[in-house]
Amino acid sequence: MRWVDAVNRVVGLFAMYLVFAMMGILLYSSFMNSFFIPPLWGLEMAQFLMVAYYMLGGAWSLQADDHVRMDLVYGRWSLRSRAIIDAVTVIFLLVYLVVLLYGGLSSTIYAFEYGERSYSSWRPYMAPIKVIMCIGITLMLLQALAIFFKDVATARGESLS
Repeated sequence: MRWVDAVNRVVGLFAMYLVFAMMGILLYSSFMNSFFIPPLWGLEMAQFLMVAYYMLGGAWSLQADDHVRMDLVYGRWSLRSRAIIDAVTVIFLLVYLVVLLYGGLSSTIYAFEYGERSYSSWRPYMAPIKVIMCIGITLMLLQALAIFFKDVATARGESLS
């Protein structure tokens, strides 16, 4: 679990800086659009960076407990009760992530086998961004498993942190 936390922290910090790269590309694209010929790749490359930012930063967000939670009664519960409820709800997240990873892997294999390209004028290969998506889903799956084991330990009165 410490290894998963450490990897997700490093990948999340890297992903955080992808916003600046995306802003630079969009600034360049808008400058070129205003004064010269707009690049074919600008908008789509910014979209790919946004996907990488979102997918690679998801596990770190989950680790840092920065996701949205409806706190109507949750804050009033004991630490043990919260851990039990979190352990149960993480199971649903794990099922969702496994299904998402299955679909992502089959789509990535298809992209490699057939040389899938985007339908835009730029026509980039889709396999690299699909690989990044699968890596992000895998990291989030591992982080959800780590959270599950921490919640189970907390529910049992132990500490794994």
